[in-house]
Amino acid sequence: MKYSVIFEKVNDPSFPKGYYYAHIPELDLTTHGLGIEGAREAVIDLVKLWVEEKQANEIFCLTKK
Repeated sequence: MKYSVIFEKVNDPSFPKGYYYAHIPELDLTTHGLGIEGAREAVIDLVKLWVEEKQANEIFCLTKK
């Protein structure tokens, strides 16, 4: 699977400097990390967890019938 990721510098004063958002519009998921590389790593982890959750729910639904 390939998804587009939009990176945006976090301008929220409650965040330390240097943080970026990583947003995947197709999945409506957003995370953040320190620098673009940190945000990239965070979004990869998030997508892996999202896929695992979807697969687990699919298996659960199939076995529940």
